[in-house]
Amino acid sequence: MKFLDEAKVYIRSGDGGNGCVAFRREKYIEFGGPSGGNGGRGGDVIIEVVDGLNTLIDYRYQQHFKAPRGVNGMGKDRHGANGKPITLKVPVGTQIIDEDRETLIHDFTKLGETYVLAEGGNGGFGNAHFKSSTNRAPRNANPGQPGEERWIWLRLKLIADAGLVGLPNAGKSTFLSKVSAARPKIADYPFTTLHPQLGVVDVDAREFVLADIPGLIEGAHEGAGLGDRFLGHVERCRVLLHLIDATCEHAGKAYKTVRGELDAYEGDLANKIEIVALNKIDAVDPDELKKQKDRLKRAAKQTPLLISGATGEGVPDALRALVAVIGEAPVSDKAKSAAQSAPWAPATS
Repeated sequence: MKFLDEAKVYIRSGDGGNGCVAFRREKYIEFGGPSGGNGGRGGDVIIEVVDGLNTLIDYRYQQHFKAPRGVNGMGKDRHGANGKPITLKVPVGTQIIDEDRETLIHDFTKLGETYVLAEGGNGGFGNAHFKSSTNRAPRNANPGQPGEERWIWLRLKLIADAGLVGLPNAGKSTFLSKVSAARPKIADYPFTTLHPQLGVVDVDAREFVLADIPGLIEGAHEGAGLGDRFLGHVERCRVLLHLIDATCEHAGKAYKTVRGELDAYEGDLANKIEIVALNKIDAVDPDELKKQKDRLKRAAKQTPLLISGATGEGVPDALRALVAVIGEAPVSDKAKSAAQSAPWAPATS
């Protein structure tokens, strides 16, 4: 199963059924009176958060969803049946965005949450409804009201406790594979990671969910590279682990590039708690490591952690730093289940 975090969908609720114009026609009853029933209400379009989903891939192959209309009223005072609602199932973390791709309609953060996106049209009244002392034989009935229709965007933002950020090839995927059972693709070239990855991390009898997103480049918040698409996946994280490649030309400049993108992004990422770590320390000599550490310390205004995702050196300290920020509350069963059952990164600690 592929990972898809955005989909455009057309929805339409059902029209209401028409009211009926009818009169009693029985033997020996000369003036039977009106007997037209009311039309049924059209079906609603409902969005529901369900367990076991971690992607919006189902909405790549079906984009149109229409609820059935209500049944028309009938004679003998028979009212039409209501149209059955249709339910679109989405994973936790899904947002409903209007067609302009800016207006937030609803944000799903809890399992089992539902939202009526489009209500069905009301059914029309039959002529029996209009009977009165002065109008004993009305010959008018209401048509059913039309349903609602609109295009919407479904956008998925992963729910994780901590997020990994950094330039392409900073060693994020290697770090994730080292600390969890996630098995992301790892290679020595930029943009190896094309989709967000999740892993359940276990440190000192404490579990939390760690998310890895594709590497950021300058201009990512405006759509350059892959960053614009995936920055939203770390919006819900409580803390960010910023990895800097010790083998890059200048650790301070590398840090400022990513930091600038986080600050420019509109999702309040600039205010997230950030832990800075200098990665791949096994690949540089001590003198170069000291230079890079000093550069990064000046740029980040904090002493960076020294780690190596390949050898595991310093990794436990980085995980304990994340746990200290996340808190002592145990990881939610839903978050853990999401990470473990994710089709793009099966991960069990």
